[in-house]
Amino acid sequence: MRKNILACIGLGLLCSTALAQEIMTTYTYKPGDVNGTGKWYMDREIAYVMGYQGMDWLERREREAEEKTSVLLKNMDIQPSDHIADIGAGSGYHIFKMAPLTQKGQLYAIDIQDEMLAAIRDKKKASAYSHISIIKGGEKAIYVAPNTLDKVLMVDVYHEFSYPKEMMASIYKALKPDGAVYLIEYRSEDARIPIKTIHKMSEKQALLEMDAAGFRLERNIDNLPWQHCMVFVKK
Repeated sequence: MRKNILACIGLGLLCSTALAQEIMTTYTYKPGDVNGTGKWYMDREIAYVMGYQGMDWLERREREAEEKTSVLLKNMDIQPSDHIADIGAGSGYHIFKMAPLTQKGQLYAIDIQDEMLAAIRDKKKASAYSHISIIKGGEKAIYVAPNTLDKVLMVDVYHEFSYPKEMMASIYKALKPDGAVYLIEYRSEDARIPIKTIHKMSEKQALLEMDAAGFRLERNIDNLPWQHCMVFVKK
């Protein structure tokens, strides 16, 4: 009995060590951008998460003119019965624009900050939409059941994931076989876009990271003023 217990403990320690070694080989640590975390993934420094204090910026009046959210929603070809997750939903800016388009489906507003989720709850209470599920996500998982989602929307958030490899694995499982990921990121290829460099991303870098996660680029819809609208599907 004692030997079995010791063997189990030893196996657990080996697994923990192997997991730690895998994380260390996946992610590296070195100084970088003043707005960066010092944690790197596939030669890209991960940015700090924008705090809930920036909620007003997410809801700014100029956002439609600057980002053409209405065009983004047309790009997504949203169907009434779609199940869509907005990862890093923030204050719910996109969720409540998608809500009238998906009343036979389900929306999943996912964020890691309690303050952001509270703002979404307040908006939901004031609305007539009952098909919005509010989920507190984790750094490594979105907590949506496998084979659930038709579409995943990530607007200017992927580059802030502390564990992008693990997050994309979670998204991959939750996505239906014919589902799509809409990766929206400020274009690093354009220096004129007034966003800090670490909060931008190139198509080349996105292709590299999504390929590692098991996705291929179906198309990059080039009709947003500042952002890539990259559509990825399972390989």
